[in-house]
Amino acid sequence: MAQKRDHGGDLDQAMARFGGVRDDWVDLSTGINPVPYPVPAMPVTAWTALPDATATAELEAAARRFWNVSDTADVLAAPGASALIAQMPRLAHPASVAIAGPTYNEHAAAFQAHGWDVGLSGIAQVLVNPNNPDGRLWTAQDLTGDLQVIDESFCEVTPNASLIAQAARPGTVILKSFGKFWGLAGLRLGFAIGDPALIGALRAMLGPWPVSGVALATGTAALSDPDWATQTRTRLAQDATRLDDIMTAKGATVVGGTDLFRLYDVDDATAWRDRLAAAHIWSRVFPYSNTWLRLGLPAPDRWAQIEAA
Repeated sequence: MAQKRDHGGDLDQAMARFGGVRDDWVDLSTGINPVPYPVPAMPVTAWTALPDATATAELEAAARRFWNVSDTADVLAAPGASALIAQMPRLAHPASVAIAGPTYNEHAAAFQAHGWDVGLSGIAQVLVNPNNPDGRLWTAQDLTGDLQVIDESFCEVTPNASLIAQAARPGTVILKSFGKFWGLAGLRLGFAIGDPALIGALRAMLGPWPVSGVALATGTAALSDPDWATQTRTRLAQDATRLDDIMTAKGATVVGGTDLFRLYDVDDATAWRDRLAAAHIWSRVFPYSNTWLRLGLPAPDRWAQIEAA
């Protein structure tokens, strides 16, 4: 059976059912930082010219510095982590892949679409670190695949838990998302870091100019600004605690999550979602659980709406 692809961010569905216009709503169905990195001023050529090799090299060098990537691993900028996830099954001949669930469902969907068998063991392994939605962290001792995909889309809030030191391990690809932590999901920027042979194959799959000039410039600026990252981690941790306090006061139990999203156990997740939606707050429920509710963090000017709901 094909893997069902359900996602957050489907605010059009919420508006169709519960009314209101987009500005009325607080979308907590994703784990995107609500205070994005300030986009730098752009030269006109960022919009009008084909992205050049120098700008790409500068971005990938900034990524290498930010994540302290070994000289023996390669770095590839791509048009979002999702585009990379779709290519992972093409890095080896279809066989069996181990994906510990529940987790982000695009991985299983991608492997199944390319003829792989998805289960709990296999020659390939996918680990989401920290896991979405429960925030589970993995260690180097958990790595077992000949093809090893480590999705660190949410790892910027827990940098000490990153498995980036394993990036040069043969058969390994580590995926990084720019849109989540830096809050610019619409920019479509992500990174693959790992075994040079696999990164080279991915580079060929993506073809020329996979990343826009605007994304190259913005990504280079953001990855060269560690002070912003440090301050952002502090704010996100405080906001995650604030959201936990609000939810537990109303009877929810914290199950896990990260500082970009929180996972709660409630008596009836669909009922909670619908009550919040009546106040124009959109949350995330899951097809495999009747009691799990996931919430991202609101923008600073939306806390009153959350507390009132």
